[in-house]
Amino acid sequence: MLVLSLITLAIASVAAFVSFNTREEVVKAAMGFTAVIFSFLTLLLAPWALKLAIVAIPLALDRINNWSTEKSIN
Repeated sequence: MLVLSLITLAIASVAAFVSFNTREEVVKAAMGFTAVIFSFLTLLLAPWALKLAIVAIPLALDRINNWSTEKSIN
């Protein structure tokens, strides 16, 4: 599963790169769509530990940010 996740992540990354660096509208739209689809596939095929990290890291950063602003207010 990790290999499939890495393959879909690589495809999504290349598609996003091509989408940002091309000037043709049709290619830009197609590569953007491909990047979104393969990003969702990457999340589907990712191991549960990686999914947990994707959810936990933003929550932890938000908690740290709120904690630091509460200390600076007082």
